[in-house]
Amino acid sequence: MIRCIVIEDQPPAQRILETYISDTPNLNRVGTFHDPLEALGFLKTEVIDLIFLDIHLPKISGLDFLTILPYKPAIILTTAFPDYALESYELDVVDYLLKPFPFQRYLKAVSKASQLLENSKSQAPSEAPSVKTDSFLLRSGHDLIRIDLGQLVYIKAGSDYCELHTIEKKYLSQEPLKTWNVKLDAKGFCQCHKSYLVGLVHIRKISGNQLYLNDGTLLPIGRAYKDKLLKGFIK
Repeated sequence: MIRCIVIEDQPPAQRILETYISDTPNLNRVGTFHDPLEALGFLKTEVIDLIFLDIHLPKISGLDFLTILPYKPAIILTTAFPDYALESYELDVVDYLLKPFPFQRYLKAVSKASQLLENSKSQAPSEAPSVKTDSFLLRSGHDLIRIDLGQLVYIKAGSDYCELHTIEKKYLSQEPLKTWNVKLDAKGFCQCHKSYLVGLVHIRKISGNQLYLNDGTLLPIGRAYKDKLLKGFIK
């Protein structure tokens, strides 16, 4: 049985997929999510084989969601827009369903996913590989850049983007600070201010309402974040 979830923010599209899945004997739907960040939290504790993923979602797009998965299930994209087909296949998805899609087209995509999962199981080593957790992927235009967590010093929120400051250079991301906070939770990062997220290993000292980083950077500390920051720094 293939364990799957649906990530879709439109109720009519949710209902169609749920009906299709219930009529597919080898699929077991274990969840439906309208919020991709909620789905991300679920995936950190549950192993899923297949995701039906919409592209246009609140907070973070489906394509960006693919870059922050803690592991890689089979992905079937569902969207009303054909523009993303090439980019989605570059991200190694199983299939791309253009809404509205009939049941037969859906079955074709599920068949491809089933075959892929079966092949993966037959070729898998006796011990499953560990998930790489010391780096993350950053989308920059059409590029995906892998950044080591140890290189990331802090993130600063702007009006329309975030600045990711690493030891070597600065990157820009369209994802909000809230999304980065979820991504880097429990990975040695802590929000110190409404506009800043900092790597705890890069803090040299805390003095009053300021952080002194190893590279000489000074960051502000917001009153609402100070207690959690101190606990993380001392730990």
